[in-house]
Amino acid sequence: MLKKAATGEGTTLMKVTGTGEVFLADTAQDIHLIYLENDKVTVNGPNVLAFDAGIDWDIERVQGASSMMGGGLYNMALAGTGWVAILTDGPPVLLNVAQAPTFADAQAAVTWSSGVSTSIKTDFKMKNLMGKSSGETVQMAFSGQGWVLVQPSEGRLTAMPTSGGGGLLGQLGG
Repeated sequence: MLKKAATGEGTTLMKVTGTGEVFLADTAQDIHLIYLENDKVTVNGPNVLAFDAGIDWDIERVQGASSMMGGGLYNMALAGTGWVAILTDGPPVLLNVAQAPTFADAQAAVTWSSGVSTSIKTDFKMKNLMGKSSGETVQMAFSGQGWVLVQPSEGRLTAMPTSGGGGLLGQLGG
């Protein structure tokens, strides 16, 4: 059974039933298992690999993102008891939000715990319009009690198909 979530990220879910073992992977990304016990995490949709039947899912708007990002930034909320398998593009960093002000690029922030609140921090200056800026102008800010898992990239790049079928871009997509 396929479910499509209207996240703008194109998250597609597939249900697996029966007995036996299932092995899952996605483009050699790192897999991290999180056990939830009547708890909740928020996850960037493309970073969800799998979750147990005891986990309910929903699509939620990220707090503080709707007014800044023209309609909102949506992520998956996973809640209940069971295992969740999360993908990261490289070894992530687990940050304790309560210890210090915590900021991350929205595509690099993979998942965060239920005690964490989000907002958007902007660093827009007029020089950004002239192409003389560096760094991110919009970041997610995390506060509260809990953690955020941040990957060392903004996600995998996908290659555009080429008309000739050859060349580097054609090879990257396959």
